[in-house]
Amino acid sequence: MPTASNGSVSLYYEVDGDSDAETVVCLGDVGYGAWQWGWQHAGLTGPFETLVTDLRGAGRSDAPPGPYAVDELVADVQAVLEAHGSRRVHVVGAGLGGMVALELARLSSRPRSLALLGTAPIGADLTLDPLFGAPSDPDALETSLAAALSREFLDAHPDVIERIVDWRAAEDTSREAWDAQAAAVEAFDLSNRLYEIDVPSLVIHGRDDAVWPVDRGRRLAEELPRGEFVGLDGGHLIGIERSREVNDRLFGFFEA
Repeated sequence: MPTASNGSVSLYYEVDGDSDAETVVCLGDVGYGAWQWGWQHAGLTGPFETLVTDLRGAGRSDAPPGPYAVDELVADVQAVLEAHGSRRVHVVGAGLGGMVALELARLSSRPRSLALLGTAPIGADLTLDPLFGAPSDPDALETSLAAALSREFLDAHPDVIERIVDWRAAEDTSREAWDAQAAAVEAFDLSNRLYEIDVPSLVIHGRDDAVWPVDRGRRLAEELPRGEFVGLDGGHLIGIERSREVNDRLFGFFEA
């Protein structure tokens, strides 16, 4: 089980694919474990080496007392990349993970490009709480998916929802760690410094995102020097709902 350390915090990560290929790093959203990247892992591993890490608080990474800050999470990611020996990487970030990706690109030369799913340049005034479900409560885990996925997807894929509930029970954060991660979102504001991020950036956002408004995604793409916006029908977890289209766009973007 590969781990990296940032001070006393142990950080879990998984690597798959050809070590000689370009590396795609996946950074997750508030409260979710690595399960959320299963769809992108299947689509990108092979042509790329994929690296999925649990942010502090989630999955098999340590959960120190919060609140957390995005710069702490960036330092965690840097420790993981250093442990793996990654010099230049493509970064995919969802929600909170997208904020971490933005700050990583601002502070470091490691990112070659960014793909940002359902994220924003500022976290104030987002109501994240509907996304939380206690890992010990299967009903709450399923109910909270109504804020993350469209009703059409929920109704059409009950078997997928059942599997997601099981994965969430095993990997998602406790309430305390969820609050610590959510605090990092609330305090984040890069709206006046996006001009400092000059790597190609693809912003993909669900048009029906009930928690991270699509207008914030459009603003992010407009204000990034090399930003491109793609809106897709679907909810917050657009990488799951529209996985084939998202993966096709990620593949083409990273190849270019």
